[in-house]
Amino acid sequence: MDMLKVNQLAKATGVSADTVRHYVRLGLIRAVRDPQNGYRFFPASCVQRLKFIKTAQQLGFKLQDIQLIFADAEQGDSPCPRVRELIAAHIEESAVRIRELRALQARMQEALLRWDRMSDGKPDGHSVCRLIESLERISEKD
Repeated sequence: MDMLKVNQLAKATGVSADTVRHYVRLGLIRAVRDPQNGYRFFPASCVQRLKFIKTAQQLGFKLQDIQLIFADAEQGDSPCPRVRELIAAHIEESAVRIRELRALQARMQEALLRWDRMSDGKPDGHSVCRLIESLERISEKD
């Protein structure tokens, strides 16, 4: 079986060597130590495993999710039910985050409109930036 060094595995999968080392610490991939020099070597199967991790991350899976998926597979259980459950949860989390970002964008646009009517000010010991501080007064009134 072909064995790869950290840098070879990183290059083959388009990740950094530090990422490979991080995945080893998390147990997502496993290395074999050369007893003579202590170098880590990885079986060629780690290339596919790293590609799987990258694909899962592109779908929004977190490394903790991927650990669970691998654990299911390593126990001989289908990880597919868990994958469906996790992605459904991530879809809902994304929807909440999108709503929060839209609300933030609306607040930013409103602030910019208010600020267009205000002159610039200089810090005077009581004020840092009149623009932001003007919004503090508005929210205190609410």
